[in-house]
Amino acid sequence: MAGIYIHIPFCRQACHYCDFHFSTSLRYKDDMMQAILHEIEMQKDYLGNENIETIYFGGGTPSVLSADEIDRLINQITQFHHVAADAEITLEANPDDLDREKINALRQTPVNRFSIGIQSFFDEDLVWMNRAHRAQQAEACVKRAQDAGFENITADLIYGYPLLTDTKWKHNLTTMFQLGIPHISAYSMTVEPQTALAAFISKKKQPPMSEQQSANQFNMMLDAMQTNGFEQYEISNFCKPGQYSRHNSNYWKGIRYLGIGPSAHSFNGETRQWNIANNARYLKSISENVIPAEIETLSESDRLNEYIMTSLRTIWGLDLDKLNNIAAGAPAEVLKNAQQFFDNGTLQRNNQILTLTAKGKLYADAIAAELFF
Repeated sequence: MAGIYIHIPFCRQACHYCDFHFSTSLRYKDDMMQAILHEIEMQKDYLGNENIETIYFGGGTPSVLSADEIDRLINQITQFHHVAADAEITLEANPDDLDREKINALRQTPVNRFSIGIQSFFDEDLVWMNRAHRAQQAEACVKRAQDAGFENITADLIYGYPLLTDTKWKHNLTTMFQLGIPHISAYSMTVEPQTALAAFISKKKQPPMSEQQSANQFNMMLDAMQTNGFEQYEISNFCKPGQYSRHNSNYWKGIRYLGIGPSAHSFNGETRQWNIANNARYLKSISENVIPAEIETLSESDRLNEYIMTSLRTIWGLDLDKLNNIAAGAPAEVLKNAQQFFDNGTLQRNNQILTLTAKGKLYADAIAAELFF
């Protein structure tokens, strides 16, 4: 099995914290559509004859595309790949794009899952982030989608930024639960280089993020999720029983995927490749029948480290047998380095599986780095 990711590199406006690849000009949207359709054909052999079980439209903001455009992209994928009848097909969307007409049109396409970027239910927070929507639109679009028959919905929240008091954070979580959303992704606000937020902080127009606030709100979230029947199956992802994101779960499990569009990444188990993050150069290259990608052949240590990093973030944990399949003898080295984390209560072992404890989830990346080869 495998997945396909389509990167749509357009947004109506730039969020202050975002460092993903996008353009706020839709001038070349039609050209980009044609290029992505062509790249799907050009990359048709990358995954071999693997069944496609997930398709994910990310960005950027894929919901700037019309339902007909999304349908064309899915049809192009099905022309060159075998797509499973029960494939999970996700569209990332902003609340301001999901009016009744758009939702009803999308209902006529194979899209069966929405990932909605809500981030907060407070207008002042959304203005601070420079989001294009407002809180009322967020609640309304979720209800419209549900009324139209879209039950498989995930929504994003952000915590750990100066405007977000604990009271507001509790309200955001409670509102999500009341809306009946079965999957929630929640991320600590991070300050990425070359973003507007980073510039504001460097010029002292905004205070820096507080690690203590982020940790406190992370723990608040864990308690609230557990109380409301959500399972934390990855550090930042929570769901009702069985409602995992199949596409993202495949990333964490090391399953192969193909990325299409500018800045999109692909992985086939042995190599990783990534397309150029420049719309004009991407369009030119595709027009010349050249895939604008850099390719990296993964060394044994690369594959070990990648598996350690991704597996430890999940409820399924790090499987020592799988580690041994990548490199004989690797489990012994990992266990030696892991002893300090067993001792301080941040890592636990159950037979051949290592998982983070609740305390350890606050330090997931640091712990994984100590286990690297």
